[in-house]
Amino acid sequence: MASLEDAREYARQFAVSIEEAQNRLLAQDASVAATDAIAATYRARLAGVAIEHRPSYRILVYLTGSDPVPAQRVVIGSFSVPILFRTGARVTRDRVIWAMTYHQAAIRAALRTPPGMGLDPRTGELVITIGNRDAQDGAETIRRRIEAIAGVPVQVRALDHVDVNLAVEGGARVEGVDPGDGRRYLCTTGFAITDGTRSAITTAAHCVDQLSYRNRYGVLEPLPFVAQWGWGYRDVQINASPEPLAPTFFADTAKQRVRTVTGQRSRASTRAGDFVCHRGERTGYSCAVVELTDFAPAGDLCGGACLPTWVAVAGPNCKGGDSGAPVFAGTTALGIVKGASYRRDGSCAFYFYMALDYLPAGWTILRDPMPLPSLP
Repeated sequence: MASLEDAREYARQFAVSIEEAQNRLLAQDASVAATDAIAATYRARLAGVAIEHRPSYRILVYLTGSDPVPAQRVVIGSFSVPILFRTGARVTRDRVIWAMTYHQAAIRAALRTPPGMGLDPRTGELVITIGNRDAQDGAETIRRRIEAIAGVPVQVRALDHVDVNLAVEGGARVEGVDPGDGRRYLCTTGFAITDGTRSAITTAAHCVDQLSYRNRYGVLEPLPFVAQWGWGYRDVQINASPEPLAPTFFADTAKQRVRTVTGQRSRASTRAGDFVCHRGERTGYSCAVVELTDFAPAGDLCGGACLPTWVAVAGPNCKGGDSGAPVFAGTTALGIVKGASYRRDGSCAFYFYMALDYLPAGWTILRDPMPLPSLP
């Protein structure tokens, strides 16, 4: 059911048959090991890996230098996915991430408004997203200015937008009172986790501490606060459950069906172009493609500047209320929603999530070890 639901959404977005959509989504999962191996083999040259959906489904690997690399294929049953290598990138992924990390303060200081930053894996460039105030200087002027600071090729994207933490509401509904203002807030739950002795649920760190879960009978059940982590590369809070939890999460808009977590994918194994889904209380169930896997949101959303460890996913489905929502591909858990970038008209440009790599030490996702079905 989970794979069919996602395949229907994929087929709608990319105008292919349900069968083709199912094949592509199975290939997406099955090709992770191959692209991980390629990334390790060519790390000294790797600028990025991206999945292309049009005009055909294929995987593109971008490398520095001019030495060619023969094409490869991933074969899953009767479905074959080409892996094509493109050379000529100016710098490696590692170099761009280093530039974002070590020159972030200088880049922020060079602009009127702290920008969003990320690696474009299709070009090997440092992407700088700027708003209207900085756009007045002209994209070319800003490109040259930031390149002089970062020492890597820069791509400037002028967006009429603002990055914000999403309001805490969604997923499975939990509620709490903020002692600072006495108001009751709703917040989002993500995935069930354990430290080996306790069951707990994840949510966003900017949720109120003491939460209660409203069950199907309308009764509030307390979820005691454990701890929260909300700096730099994390936005996660843990609230304990008095009862053992199942490795399940709501995926459909109406919250009538649950999916069982069968796997977890790291940020390093996530690729631009991956088709991923999230379930938020405000927007319900929706799917879109990953845009950037090494993204630092604009502003000071991480107790200061954010590190380039967030994953950005294309809009148009994100709203205040989706924060903390589970991000998944089929029954594979990927992360929890942190925030979004909105255009001036209120539409969603993209949202960004924290990969589950950054759960605090000692806590792991609950999951069912049953394997996913394969193509015949």
